[in-house]
Amino acid sequence: MQSTIILIAILAAAVLGKADSVALAVCILLMLKLTHIDKFIFPTLQQNGVFLGVVILVASILIPIANGSVEYTSIRKIFTSWLGLFALLISLFTTYLSGLGMQYLTVQGHSEIMPALILGAVIAAAFLGGVPVGPMITSGMIALGLKLFHKIGL
Repeated sequence: MQSTIILIAILAAAVLGKADSVALAVCILLMLKLTHIDKFIFPTLQQNGVFLGVVILVASILIPIANGSVEYTSIRKIFTSWLGLFALLISLFTTYLSGLGMQYLTVQGHSEIMPALILGAVIAAAFLGGVPVGPMITSGMIALGLKLFHKIGL
């Protein structure tokens, strides 16, 4: 029952913060819990959900290439510009952070920070015009910060 109350609180924050993707995700989880099929679906979703989400996200980003809106010449041009090189470097860094975050949340088992990450994403979506895909990168930044703090002995 406690997990349902927490999900409802997150749902309320998401609705108030206009973070539709978070609200929809919470609604799906609540429906699975209320219909008691969570025992069957949650393990698979927990194991494969991030991968499937990333596949859908990347596919949607690649649509301009797939439908021909972005051509080879413009791709070649962007990789020879400062903006393209900057984007490449930032992409390397944020992808690295996402990997650290995934490990921090799953392998190292620090999923208890997820409500704070979600609330931060909801607030940023509501008041800063953000899109709530940041929790993975945020958790990566936390993991990197902790790694650095441990190295320097803080």
